[in-house]
Amino acid sequence: MREPPQNRIASLLKGSGRTLSAAESCTGGQISHLITTVSGSSEYYLGSVTSYAVAVKEKVLGVPAATVREHGVVSSEVAAAMAEGVRALTGSTFAVATTGLAEGGDERYPEGTVWIAVAGPAGTKTKIYHCDLGRKANIRRFATVALTFLASYIAEN
Repeated sequence: MREPPQNRIASLLKGSGRTLSAAESCTGGQISHLITTVSGSSEYYLGSVTSYAVAVKEKVLGVPAATVREHGVVSSEVAAAMAEGVRALTGSTFAVATTGLAEGGDERYPEGTVWIAVAGPAGTKTKIYHCDLGRKANIRRFATVALTFLASYIAEN
């Protein structure tokens, strides 16, 4: 059985002095939940912002309103700005962010689309992911995929 990504992140960060934060929109706290299921996560996990509303993305995370207008709230650019914003807010070494559509699509993206961003000393990377499993399963899958992406990023840096 494969190791859950939150356990891999724990093994990469425990004892390293490096820290982690999260900015979640469509995952609604699921990433934070998974991270904190690991005993000792308080050593490296600083916290998160669940920024469901655009106003919270802009006011708390510092996502520029122009970025939302130009690219849409579900975009690589907004995901990157969210990750960079929560990293700056918390002072963490690494950050992960999600923005997407767990349910209901729009003219640009179908239901089950998420943009994921990871940020750290080596810069910011984004990826898009699609699944169509229904709202609750999409949220769980988005969180797992985001943590897997983050674990790979941390391992490389």
